[in-house]
Order: sequence, then C-alpha cells, then structure tokens
Amino acid sequence: MTNNLFSGKTVEEAVKIGLEELGLTRDEAQIEVVEEGKKKLFGSVPAQVKITPIPKLSDGERAIAFLKGLFEFIGEGAEPSLTEESERIVIQIDAPSAKKLIGRRGETIDAIQTLASAVANIGREEYIRVVVDCGNYREDREETLKHVAEKTAAKAIRLGKRIRLEPMNPYERRIIHAALMENDAVTTKSEGKEPSRYVVITPKELKNDRSRDRDRNRRNGNRGGNGRDRYGKGDFNKKREYPHRELPKEASPQTAGTSLSRGTSGGYKKGNFTGFFGTYLGNSRDEQPETEVSPTETPDE
Repeated sequence: MTNNLFSGKTVEEAVKIGLEELGLTRDEAQIEVVEEGKKKLFGSVPAQVKITPIPKLSDGERAIAFLKGLFEFIGEGAEPSLTEESERIVIQIDAPSAKKLIGRRGETIDAIQTLASAVANIGREEYIRVVVDCGNYREDREETLKHVAEKTAAKAIRLGKRIRLEPMNPYERRIIHAALMENDAVTTKSEGKEPSRYVVITPKELKNDRSRDRDRNRRNGNRGGNGRDRYGKGDFNKKREYPHRELPKEASPQTAGTSLSRGTSGGYKKGNFTGFFGTYLGNSRDEQPETEVSPTETPDE
C-alpha cells in the first residue's frame, strides 16, 4: 500500500482489500480506480484502486451540509453556519431576505428547523435539540411569547376563566410554560393534537360563568333555570291554548267565506254579504243567477 493504493486481481478484489485494511465501509470511503487490470500473453497487470476516507461529520456538520444542499436546490442563496454544538445544536442562517426565509409566524424557518433536526439525529440514541435561527427571530419571538403569556395570565385571573392561546409548536409552548411556572395564581396545560396543539391558561380561582349557565339552560330547554321564562311567569314549555273558532254549520256561499261586504266608499263592512273569497265547490247555476259581475263594478246590494 502506497498513498492508499491497493492492488488485486480485479477492481472488486482491490477495493475489498483496501476497505478491510482501513477499517471502512463503502459509504465511508471515496474510491478511485487507477488501473482496471488486464491479462497479457505472458502474465497480467494487477488492478489498482485509491481509497480515501471520507471525513466523519458531526451531527451539527451533517445538518449544515444538508441545509447547504437544500438552499442550493431552492435557490435561496442562504448560508448556514454552525454556532453551537454541545447540549444543543444552534444553526445561524444568513439570507438576503430574512423575512422570506422566516415566513408567516415563523412557519418556514420552523419547517427548516424540523428537517435539520431530523438529519442531525440520524443514528443517535439520545435526541439532541436543534435550533435554526435567522435575523435574530428566535430571541425576538421568545420575548414576544413571554409578554403574551404574562398578559393572558393577568386576563385569565381578572375574568376568572380559562383562556386558550393559539396553536404553537413544542418549542414555543415550552416558552409559555416556563414564563408562567412561578406564577402561583395560574396553571398551564397543553391540549389538542399536533400540529394544532395549544396552551390553556387556567386561574386557580375560577368564577361562575353565568352566560355559560344560561347557554346550558337553553340547550336543556330551560330559559330561566327553573322551568320558568325570563320574567318568572310560568313554564314557557307549556303548550298554549288558543280560542276555538267555530265554523258555520252549513257550508253555503253565504256562510262558508267571509261576512265582509264592500261598500260604496271602497271599504268593507259587516253584513249584506254579496260574495266570498275562496273556492266554492258546487254547481254555480243552482246557486247564482247567470249574471257576470266585472271585477271593477260594485255588486247591487
């Protein structure tokens, strides 16, 4: 072996010999064929390969290499750099447009962080946290969330009821929990399912919510809470009794319809019925004279 050159009867044999001597796998080495090897009339020329170990990358460096390839693919022109790799991995991204890379409410940079975290944790037994930042977004967002947590907690205490915050990722929910950990007047709890999991801030002294009781009473068919209407005048569910209207005993044109008569003044008055509104089933020849009345004329009284 000279300068990582290995020989064998064939290329495959030379590669196998070289990897065994270096203690590498094919994925961990770069292989270059120097001589294919060939047989001659008298003897043969052995195959030669050059094997160069690929430098092992740390978890953070592996994530950086992935992000560089990602940014080249999408054409963002961003440059990631590794700023910390101890208890956690911190990656800072310099981009021409930080706002575009961060996205609405940090959705884009959160997605980039999720991908980088998945790459950095490949083959690890213990999970390591990865933070991807751009334009100091994480620090500013943390201060904003702390302010929101304190303000919402004060509101929950004042109103005496639970308040639910908007859905957040696990990192942001931890900021809310940590910000209110020392607040003895409220408790925090994460509820819901990913990706719509959210934090609920609950005051330790809950007040009676009358509006909620009223809504519950309405759903149960009770407006006032005790089977009475809002004026306390009895059971509103009780069926009302309407006055019974007696119909004429004989169904005739004079009794089956209305008893209003049109007068000369254009209005209607009681009595002297000369027509009716509605439908009369029968033989009109038997009941009325064969006289047509124009809709614009006034019948004789």
